[in-house]
Amino acid sequence: MTNQAFVHTWFERYFVHPVPPLGSIEEAVASWPEYATSVGVFLTPQGRIVVIAPHGLEDLFALQVRRNPVRVSIETYRQRVAQKQYTKRWPRVSVVPC
Repeated sequence: MTNQAFVHTWFERYFVHPVPPLGSIEEAVASWPEYATSVGVFLTPQGRIVVIAPHGLEDLFALQVRRNPVRVSIETYRQRVAQKQYTKRWPRVSVVPC
């Protein structure tokens, strides 16, 4: 888990380009690398489940991995797909190429 409030302080060292500070958890989740992974779930003190899915849940339920261009370059996406080996781990997953 990464503290989203501090991403802007280290992001450029790893990914070559700077990013502005995030204004909210919703904005942070919206910037995650793939649409299917841009989902956050938390439990409120009242026991209510809250789902944050700024790009919807369609890709997740369709077992589709697709690049989120908000923050991830095509090169970084390709590296992630190779590293994560989505289709090897989950054979029913489809990966949208760039």
